[in-house]
Amino acid sequence: MRKKWFSCLASFLLLVSLMVPIQANGKEKDQKPVELWGALKPLDTIVSFMNTGAHPDDERSDMLAYLSRGRGVRTASLLANRGEGGQNEIGNELGNALGIIRSRELMEAAKITSVQVFHLSQNPDDEIYDFGFSKSVEETLSKWGEDVAYERLIRIIRTYRPDIIMPSFLNVNTEHGHHRTVNVLTLRAFKDAADPKVFPEQLKEGLSPWQIKKLYLPASDSSATTSFEIGMYDDIYGMTYPQLGEESRFLHKSQGMGKKIPAEPRTIHLNLAKSVTGIPVKESSMFDSIPYDFKEYAANVSNEPKISTELKKLQNELEQLISLYPNDDKIADLTYDVLQHERQVAKMVKASNMDKTTKEDLLFRLSIKEQQLTKLSEVASKVKVETDVENPTLVRNGSTKVKVAISNNGKKALQHVNVNLSVPEQWKVTRKDQAKTVKPGERAVIHFTVHVPKNASYYQPYDPPVIHSKVTYDVKRTKTTHQFEPKQTVTVLPEVSLQSDPESLVVNTADVKEKMEVSVKAKNYQKGPLHSVLSLKVPRNWKVTPSAVPVSFTKQNEEKTVTFTVKPPKDVKEGNFTFDPFAVVHQRMVNTAVQVIHYDHIGTFYYLYDAKTKGVSFPLAFNKNLKIGYVESGFDNVADELRRVGMNIASLTEGQLETTDLSQFDTIVLGIRAYLSREDLLANNQKLLDYVKNGGHLVVQYNKPEDHWDADSTAPYKLVIGSPSIQWRVTDEQANVTVLKPEHALFNTPNKITDKDWDNWIQERGLYYPSEWSDQFEPLVRMADPNEKPFDGGILLAHYGKGTYIYSSLVWYRQIQNQVPGGYRLFTNLMDYNGE
Repeated sequence: MRKKWFSCLASFLLLVSLMVPIQANGKEKDQKPVELWGALKPLDTIVSFMNTGAHPDDERSDMLAYLSRGRGVRTASLLANRGEGGQNEIGNELGNALGIIRSRELMEAAKITSVQVFHLSQNPDDEIYDFGFSKSVEETLSKWGEDVAYERLIRIIRTYRPDIIMPSFLNVNTEHGHHRTVNVLTLRAFKDAADPKVFPEQLKEGLSPWQIKKLYLPASDSSATTSFEIGMYDDIYGMTYPQLGEESRFLHKSQGMGKKIPAEPRTIHLNLAKSVTGIPVKESSMFDSIPYDFKEYAANVSNEPKISTELKKLQNELEQLISLYPNDDKIADLTYDVLQHERQVAKMVKASNMDKTTKEDLLFRLSIKEQQLTKLSEVASKVKVETDVENPTLVRNGSTKVKVAISNNGKKALQHVNVNLSVPEQWKVTRKDQAKTVKPGERAVIHFTVHVPKNASYYQPYDPPVIHSKVTYDVKRTKTTHQFEPKQTVTVLPEVSLQSDPESLVVNTADVKEKMEVSVKAKNYQKGPLHSVLSLKVPRNWKVTPSAVPVSFTKQNEEKTVTFTVKPPKDVKEGNFTFDPFAVVHQRMVNTAVQVIHYDHIGTFYYLYDAKTKGVSFPLAFNKNLKIGYVESGFDNVADELRRVGMNIASLTEGQLETTDLSQFDTIVLGIRAYLSREDLLANNQKLLDYVKNGGHLVVQYNKPEDHWDADSTAPYKLVIGSPSIQWRVTDEQANVTVLKPEHALFNTPNKITDKDWDNWIQERGLYYPSEWSDQFEPLVRMADPNEKPFDGGILLAHYGKGTYIYSSLVWYRQIQNQVPGGYRLFTNLMDYNGE
């Protein structure tokens, strides 16, 4: 029976529920078995919903929490990329490493809201990636590959089979181009996912066309075809659904997401953009015209009266299970009976003469209900399975012991127990023992040994775990099968990982050093002793000593470092080059770097990439005696990169701004968004302004408007950062740049800046441009995305007292950290400016 409790009754219940006090410490939700309710509630409905977006954290967390936790709707988030182009508020990982973090944060967030996660992007080097902010669908699809992105979207829709789909964002010019692109593709897929002529190869693989029933778009109150309240208090979870959504958003720590919000009404407004049954002016529910449960679905198979009757009986049994909450013993006992009935109904459907499309649809919905009942049987029966991998860091030809422990904390014996490990093809598993029956109160432990083949694939962070346990047992003559992931992240890594130091290198052709040192850190991932030989490959005409170094390890995770001396030729040419370390292990060459990524909220994961030192050679003039203080924000590595080229950079860490005599510095630089991350900077901002007033030179890199930036007092004169920030950026990294005052010292000293210095920029030109500034500021560059009004606030210079103040919205850190010569040369000029 359809639950229309977001009508008048819902409004009344909301007012009542909002009067229920919420425990500040969250203890109230611990008083009720949350996991049991989470397994029960999905039995209430057969509806599936999918939310589409571009990046991790694009999901509509509040509405997903309501649909999944509040209504039991099967929900999914489909995101295009991994967020590789974003910024990182918890560490210095960027690019693919950040993408891994954001992907895992999304997975953890989805556990809070009980949402299944899909991505179009399949690996760290996928063409569907977050290349930074885009302003158009055309640019996004040209970089992602329209056919690839669309084929994967259709494939996921045909696999998941949602009844309702909704993109998180509209296709409007104030939106991120990635958001707009997902909107466009989602709307197109409404028809195409059901068309067998679209990507017919998917049908040969076993997928079937799927017709989404409804497509909604976010709307305002005035444009909505349906609106519903989600702000009600749920006493199972001890909070409202928006609050539950925010609990999930707190897991997006690298993006600074999540906030404490009060318990208050919140209405969702949606506009029905596409529907298989027509679009009404108003709807009573987003579930109108969609069978909400098996009772309503029974009307679709009225020509099969026996099946129709059994579907109604099945739904009654499902609702009976829900009504037994929180009595887990009674629920456990009944679940196996209902599971048997569901399987009987499925057999009847398979044997029926109903049309192919309806049969396939009904069998799919029954299979989902079987999965849900199987999960409920595990939770209600209090069966706990732990899969423990003794050595989760594996290598080719290696092995590890695996222990699977089954604890029966319920009141029913687990009979005909069979425990296996699922591993990739060609891996070998040997089992030492087996448990046939696990009685109530008993714990059985099964031991395995896993052998990794010599050609095993290396770890890929977006693949499913290479090892998981598969446990089958009977209760009340009903067989159920469950899968469990290991507690640890199980990896296959190279026997030796290599890491160069430095990983990036600038050779100044204006002052070529006679020699340079490159250290290569080798780490042994093989269990036990290992012998290897390390070498460093350098470009032709360069020389390296020693040519090879034997390195032996005695135990796993042992690290050793070898230092190579590299001598460049006298006539180093401008351009790019690499130094490539490699190790010979077991007569094979290994040259892989392994970056370990660990945070408490996501666990431990790894990023594997080619080990190398990426070098670039170009002329760079700078004053070696210039003393520069750098206020590091934690969001960029610019200070380290500048130190490597020989600049005199001193980091002003937490506490030093207050105690240090700033007059000793010729220049002070603030890292990106420093006003957000450095509370001591806020407290000592006036000291910095006094430093400028007394003759110092301050270079401030961009901040967001919300980064504690005060338009009237943070800078020496009024400076307003543009908002909404989405409109105040130049995303085309090749956008034409006009130097407004080419004769100015900033473009001539110590480096003569030419058009060449604006070439090969990475990701974008600038962002968070000022929208307004005092006449005291002098704009020095002009740039714009194609067909847009230009911005003049990329570099603003002001004289204040005896000193000078520069505010720049250009993304210097991306250029310097990616070794763009013009980035180094221009930024050096900004730091070197002496006011003349």
